[in-house]
Formats: sequence, C-alpha cells, structure tokens
Amino acid sequence: MIRLCLAALGALAFLAAAPAPVRAAAEVQEVVSPGGIRAWLVREPALPMVAFEIIFEGGALRDPDGLPGAANFLAAMLSEGAGDLDAAAFARKAETLALRAGFSAGRDSFTVSARMLTENLDESVDLLRLALTEPRFDPDAVERVRAGILSGLRSARTDPDSLAAMAWSAAMFPGDPYGRPVEGDEAAVARIGPEDLRAARLRALNRSRLAVGVVGDIDAQTLGPLLDRLLGALPDDPWTPPPPARPARQRGTTVVPLDTPQSRAVLGHEGLLRSDPDFIPAYVMNHILGGGGFSSRLMREVREKRGLTYGVYSYLAPYRRAGLIMAGLASDNARMAEALEVIRAEWARMAREGATAEELEAAKRYLTGAYPLRFDTNAKIAGQLAGLMREGFDPGYLRRRNALIEAVTLDDIRRVAARLLHPERLRTVVVGRPEGLPPGPPIPGFTDAER
Repeated sequence: MIRLCLAALGALAFLAAAPAPVRAAAEVQEVVSPGGIRAWLVREPALPMVAFEIIFEGGALRDPDGLPGAANFLAAMLSEGAGDLDAAAFARKAETLALRAGFSAGRDSFTVSARMLTENLDESVDLLRLALTEPRFDPDAVERVRAGILSGLRSARTDPDSLAAMAWSAAMFPGDPYGRPVEGDEAAVARIGPEDLRAARLRALNRSRLAVGVVGDIDAQTLGPLLDRLLGALPDDPWTPPPPARPARQRGTTVVPLDTPQSRAVLGHEGLLRSDPDFIPAYVMNHILGGGGFSSRLMREVREKRGLTYGVYSYLAPYRRAGLIMAGLASDNARMAEALEVIRAEWARMAREGATAEELEAAKRYLTGAYPLRFDTNAKIAGQLAGLMREGFDPGYLRRRNALIEAVTLDDIRRVAARLLHPERLRTVVVGRPEGLPPGPPIPGFTDAER
C-alpha cells in the first residue's frame, strides 16, 4: 500500500487520533449527488473534520498483461504533483490545508482515503480533485518512485514472508492476474512510463463501479454537490470484470529454498465469496480454527501444546473473483514439517467434528464485542461504510451484523466446516530450508523467474 501522509499539523494529528462516537446504524444516510454519485454518510459534527473513503473497482486486476504493477505505480504517483503544482509545491499546499490523503492499489480495487478540516473543506477537495484528474507524472518524480518500487521488489525476493505470499499466489493462480504481485515485477516496473501511467489512471479511477463512505462535520445537502466536484470529472466507462478465477488443480507442498534459520509457510485452498449465504458461519468457524489469536485451535495445538511456532493463524480471503481460506506460520527448519502436519490434522478435525458449545459461545462473545472497535475513528467508520457499500449491502447491515453472528449454531459450524475445509486440497508453499520436506512441484512462472 502506498500512503501519502501530508500536513501533520498539530490540530489535525489530534483530531485524526481522537475517537469518534459510534453512531447508530439508523443514522447512516444514503446520499445521491446531482450527478448521480452515491455515497453513505454518517454526520458527526463533534469534530471539525471530514473523512472520505473512496473505492474504485478494478485495481491491479485491470493492469495490462505486459505491465503488472501499473496501478500500484499510479498510486505512488498521485501525490507527486498535479496541475501547475510540482511535487514540492503540492506537498506544501497539502500541509497548509492540513490535508491527509492516501492512495493504494489492491488486487480488486483502488482506494483513496482522505481526511480534511471542515474549515478548509473546499480547498482540500479541490486539491484532491486535482491529484485525481490532473496528475503531472514529471520525469524526475517518475524515476524517484520507480527506484523506490524496484528497491521494494528486490527486498521482497529475500524476505521469507513476501516470498511465500508471492509464490503461493503464483502457484494457486498461474496465468491469472491473481497470480502476480500487485506491485508487479522488476521488468515491468522498469518499462512503465508517463503514458502508461496516464492509461492506468483512466482504468483505475473509473467511477462506473464506485463506493464512497463519508463521516464527519458535513450534511447531506453539502455532500451531494461536493461529490460531483470531487469525482464528477473522472471517467464513467462501464466495464465487465473477468470471469471467476480458476485455481490450479495441482496441490501439495512446494519448497522455495532460502537460507534462513526459520521457514515461512503459507497454506490455502478455495473458500467462500463474501456474498455466499454461509459466509458468516464460516467467519465464526474460522475464528475458532485460527482467527481468534491465542484462543484459536491452531494456536493451542501448534504453539501451546507443541511449541512449534510463536504464531499461527487462519483467515478468510473473499476476493471478487475467488474466495479463499488461508493459513500461515513460521517455524524452525527442523520442525516445519511437523507443524504442517498438525495444521492439516486440525483442518480435518474441524471438518469432521465442528466446534464445541464453549468455543462457539466464546467466539460469539468476542466477535460481537469487538465489532465497535471498527468504528472508533471517523476514518475507520468511512472505511467500513465504503467497504460494505462495495459488497452490495444496505446500511441496515450495520444493525443486523451482530444478530447474524449470534444466530450461528453448532449445526451451522459443523455444516460449513464440512463444506469448506478439505486438507487434501491445501496448496502449501514453504520458504526456507525445512528438514524432511521434499522440494515438491515447481511453480510455473515463479520458481525459474523469481529464484
């Protein structure tokens, strides 16, 4: 993720950190601008600031086959000058206004996050609009950003965590955009020029599939025209996402050699899309399996009972074109093989037996009790609003969510675990020098090119 944090004025720094009251879900308003741009708004006049979260559909998914990393490069460039302001002048202007803005490219999305003071709202919106509509792509800025991205890519090739994640994606989705890093590769990044970045802007900042969350000292009547002012000049070109991604059929374990005292493993297989009716039961089930920190089964069995790792986890990854369930850990080279066997055994046990009443009650208590923490700042609330809007929910989901968690039964956990968890389907990548693990099948397009 590329982040621009400008204008760390004392007032804004204080306001950004100050917790905002959690507003009732009934107070989420759907605003439609005169130009037809939709947003969800929570009005919070207690603090004189406004937070925006803007999610454009596509992101790295829309990078051309020959230029992976273009959207990520664009995200890094949007703070490097716009209109008649070069990078330094843009930064000074943002500092004067106390504007904080961030741009990031993900696998399926391109996100703009911004916080601004109410007293500078108009000027801050105009500066952010300039960054989105008239980025400069000056040659010196392009080369400076390119150097930073290339340095990060080179570092990733020697970092076990990064290498394992890249290798797993390449193994699971060969030939698919999901199989390549969002940051691209060194050869592609070296080729990206200003014209490629201009084309990337038109793809990434396309408001035909847009979600906007706004929180702060602003009313619906003011927000509507402001949305058109900020986003109305962006492209509005309908496009059809590619069909669902097809994971590779080949499973098993592949070792990517790297001289390090500990190995890093990433495991996973097909999961559920966010729209699946079983997603909430699967979410609760995964909390019990490996998403609940020290209370999870994986942590108890792999760390506490056997001392095989300091940390192990599992999580659901509902991308737009594929749902996944993932796990990961680091372990000594001499004990990684044993740790993987314990994970597979727990995968199978959950699929076979489901959860206990005590585990389910504890999971519900945590998941419902921790939910308000997602709404303890204006920026977090805006992010939640945009994310839910993007997934196709209505504002009432905020009221229903905890009730959906509470409604999950032991039968639901047993059913969804049997449906979802299949240890024989796990695709595993281990980076390091693990003892007792054969190299396994190579990863086309990764092993030879990256190692």
